[in-house]
Amino acid sequence: MIEAHSDLALLIDAIARTQGRLRAAFAPARAGSSLSDMEHTVLVAVVEARRAPTVPQIGRSLGHPRQVIQRAANRLIEAELIAAAPNPDHKRAGLLVPTPTGRALQTEANRQARQLAASLMTCLDPAEVQQATALLTTIRAGIERHEKSRNP
Repeated sequence: MIEAHSDLALLIDAIARTQGRLRAAFAPARAGSSLSDMEHTVLVAVVEARRAPTVPQIGRSLGHPRQVIQRAANRLIEAELIAAAPNPDHKRAGLLVPTPTGRALQTEANRQARQLAASLMTCLDPAEVQQATALLTTIRAGIERHEKSRNP
């Protein structure tokens, strides 16, 4: 059991350090937007969603408490980057939709991020990036299954 704990601790450390490096590498794509990391994360979730999401859906998807997502969504609504819309399936959980301004901001951030990613990929092996993505996706799915079994 100690080895499994140690392996998981090393994975958590590696992910945290990689996340920090990626945030730093892609910070120029968000520069000038004056959005916090969480606000930008929620904007991405709303703009990139296939269907308008709710705050609880974004929270579950990202693994963050609903209240954290709600605060970020409220600030984005105040900044007129997203808007709340009625949800025919739920009276209290409104839908979040991007405004034209929010969509334009994210489109520009995506353009800059593509340039940054292309530059970064000159130092990375594309096959290893694909492998890492597949492994992390599998690990995330396992964690989600575990959480669902504990909290049905």
